[in-house]
Amino acid sequence: MNQQTRNIIFAVSGMLVLAGAVLYLSTWTFAPYLFAAGAAGVTVCYLTVPSPPSDPRTRRLNRWNTLAGLAMMVASFFMFRHRMEWVAFLLISALIQIYTAFVPDR
Repeated sequence: MNQQTRNIIFAVSGMLVLAGAVLYLSTWTFAPYLFAAGAAGVTVCYLTVPSPPSDPRTRRLNRWNTLAGLAMMVASFFMFRHRMEWVAFLLISALIQIYTAFVPDR
């Protein structure tokens, strides 16, 4: 997958995650589906990011991002079960993504 396609999928998926989370609070029936589609897209984008084999720091940050994507997938599972633990997993995912976004490169 090339970088431009990955960026488009990531942007659309991010909007779906945000829309799904906000619409879930209004008890809309299809909100978990939007959230799950967005979480799957974000996770696929994180899984397909190439990391140089000689840079362990970048590989470590990519693994953290993958973990954040998986936490979003677990959050969508709890959304379908109508359990409030989805908020905790979404918060964990957001904190991991904030950490990886602001870690300075060498």
